Amino acid sequence: MSCPNAARARRIVRLVGVYDADSSLRGELAYWVGARLGRRHCSLCDITHGSVWQRPEWKACQAELQAPFDTYHRNDQPDAVRIAAGGHAPVIVVETESGNLLLAPDALHACAGSIESMVEAIEQAVQRHGLVWPAE
Repeated sequence: MSCPNAARARRIVRLVGVYDADSSLRGELAYWVGARLGRRHCSLCDITHGSVWQRPEWKACQAELQAPFDTYHRNDQPDAVRIAAGGHAPVIVVETESGNLLLAPDALHACAGSIESMVEAIEQAVQRHGLVWPAE
């Protein structure tokens, strides 16, 4: 017999990505210039964005994920996400009844800018943590 509360605690509500950049105009510009000069790097930005805008293939992938995928910057992430991320960025946090870190910076870096690699890493982490997609 399974416990309904345990199943609910493992059910994914949404995925949340946190960029290693600030959302202000100054923050965005500082990141963009720093990235072009090789001084700044955000693995999640590499996956979801081209040189300026979101990649169309990322938008298409995002629409097909089994749960909503929202993104924030370091300075505008909700407190619950900040706590789950443990002060790290870039990361992906999975929101269940309690937030959990799903992919740490090194895991996102290993994706090498590949949307497909990130989706595969998310799937593996979901299985590893015993989580359940909303439709399951």
